[in-house]
Amino acid sequence: MSTEHLSPAYRIHTQRLIVRCWHPGDALLLSTAIAQSLEHLKVWLPWARAEPKDLHQRVDWLRQCRGEFDLDQNFNYGIFNLGETQVLGAVGLHPGESDDALEIGYWIHAHHVNQGLATEAAAALTKVAFEVNQVSRVQIDCDATNFKSAAVPRKLGFVHEATLRQRVENHEGRKQDSMIWSLFAEDYLTSKAAAVVVEVFDAMGQKIL
Repeated sequence: MSTEHLSPAYRIHTQRLIVRCWHPGDALLLSTAIAQSLEHLKVWLPWARAEPKDLHQRVDWLRQCRGEFDLDQNFNYGIFNLGETQVLGAVGLHPGESDDALEIGYWIHAHHVNQGLATEAAAALTKVAFEVNQVSRVQIDCDATNFKSAAVPRKLGFVHEATLRQRVENHEGRKQDSMIWSLFAEDYLTSKAAAVVVEVFDAMGQKIL
C-alpha cells in the first residue's frame, strides 16, 4: 500500500453499486428507501425508531453528513444502483476508538436483502479504509443475534474478537450482546476485501484507486 496521502474517497464504483458521499439532493430517494424498509430496520437500528422524518429534517441531516465528510470527521455514504435512481442502503466509515482505526456500519433496503450488497459495499469501504484513509485497523460491530449482519465481516476475513454483553438496544429497548469484528492492516492484503475490484474517486472526480 502506498504511504502517499490521498484525498478521502467521495465516490466508489463496485460491480453492482455506486457508493458515494450523500448530498442534500438525495433526501427524497433516501426517505423513500427508509419508508419502504422501516419495519425491517426498526428491529436492528435504534435510529429507525425516530422515523419517519419529514423532508426538511432529512435535508438537514444530509447537510450535516456532507459537512462532516468534507471536514474528514465522519464518512457516511449512500449505496445506489448503477443509475443512481434508487437508494439501496447506506454504509459508513465512522471514527473508531483511536485515530488509526475506523468502524464500518451498514444497512440494506428491505427489498434488496440476501443479494450480497452489504458484503459488496463493506468490502469496498474496507479497501478504502486501508488504502485511502490508511488506517491500521477496521472494526465492524453488530448485534449478536443479527446473523446476516455478522456474516459480512466473516466473509471478508475479519476476526471475531469478542462478544460484549448487554451493549446495544434491540427494537424493544432491551439490552443485547454486541459482536466485535476486526481486521488489521497486516492481515488486509490476504483478505477477500483486498481482492475486490473497485474504482475510487476524490472530491474533484479524479481516480485515486
